[in-house]
Amino acid sequence: YQPFSGGGSPIYLNPGFNVFLGINLTDLMEDYRISGGVRLNTSLTNNEYIVSFSNLRSRLDKHIILHRQSVDDLLEFSLRRTHSHAAYYMVQWPFSEILAARGTAIFRNDMQVFLATDQANLLKQNEYENWAGLRGELVLDNSRSLGMNLYTGMRAKVFGEYYQLIAAASRNLVVLGFDVRHYQRVHRNFIWANRMAGSTSFGNNKLIYYMGGVDNWLIPRFTRDTPIDFNQNYAYQTLATNMRGFEQNIRNGNNFVVLNSELRFPVFSYLLQRPINSDFIRNFQLVAFGDLGTAWTGWNPYNPSNSLYTSYVESGPLNISVEIQKDPLVGGLGFGARTTLLGYFVRGDVAWGIEDGEVSKPIFYISLSLDF
Repeated sequence: YQPFSGGGSPIYLNPGFNVFLGINLTDLMEDYRISGGVRLNTSLTNNEYIVSFSNLRSRLDKHIILHRQSVDDLLEFSLRRTHSHAAYYMVQWPFSEILAARGTAIFRNDMQVFLATDQANLLKQNEYENWAGLRGELVLDNSRSLGMNLYTGMRAKVFGEYYQLIAAASRNLVVLGFDVRHYQRVHRNFIWANRMAGSTSFGNNKLIYYMGGVDNWLIPRFTRDTPIDFNQNYAYQTLATNMRGFEQNIRNGNNFVVLNSELRFPVFSYLLQRPINSDFIRNFQLVAFGDLGTAWTGWNPYNPSNSLYTSYVESGPLNISVEIQKDPLVGGLGFGARTTLLGYFVRGDVAWGIEDGEVSKPIFYISLSLDF
């Protein structure tokens, strides 16, 4: 989650091209593990650091994780940099080989620094927020890997999170969600992958979900046509993906539901009955997909309180609210290709968005991450 920036610019949740250096230390019996890493940004400014210690000696696994990340964003025409420092204490209890429960205690410090781009920014003081939180998860993983980005079986997770601002004017945030994925073998390693995910946030503060685009989109675009309800007191922001065929923020709100369906065909590993040394050829895949979902405020997407249905027009001293007739559901259809290039899993997609029964012009996506 990133601090809410007002919805004026694209959201970057994951880094693009970068240099990652990591080290792992494990004892002979693999009971203890120390890991550390640094991700160097191309500007050497917004670098990311992480270090963790894991105690795996008993059935109850214990992990301590320290993480630091910096993100630049535009807030009310002021360029700021947010330094987020987080500490996690995580425990995990496996009920069986495929089912486990996780609990995490969280402390997060966000330091917001206004960059000295002008005199007004130079005079602004740094702002600090300290949050404490708890997260609980129930995880099922009965899947088996058939290759890069290829699985068979099922994965599922339900989770709940509670965050409390440590300050005199206390605020809180509650997040509940689920994610279910099923991978069906069509033939050999030709896979039909399906996913359904959703989440909601409530409390004194909320989490806003921006729907649209894909994970780790290299050059994301953000639309300002969809209104944002600032009365929701958003504290953090994140993406609700995948929703291909649209830019980020085709829908937004403190709730979202999305359906994704993909046919993944690994061309060369399917056709050639022999080992393939080249990662580029072995992992090359053609994909056909469809997405359907929405994000909204209020009890349900069709409730009049959904901010999608209200637009505010400024006309001189008047601020007029206009009711808009729109279908909250959006969808996308398209195809793409994937492969491994220079150590990255690169995805290229072309998608047509469907909104209010109309098909939009295609959008081309380049992204660096695995599919769901």
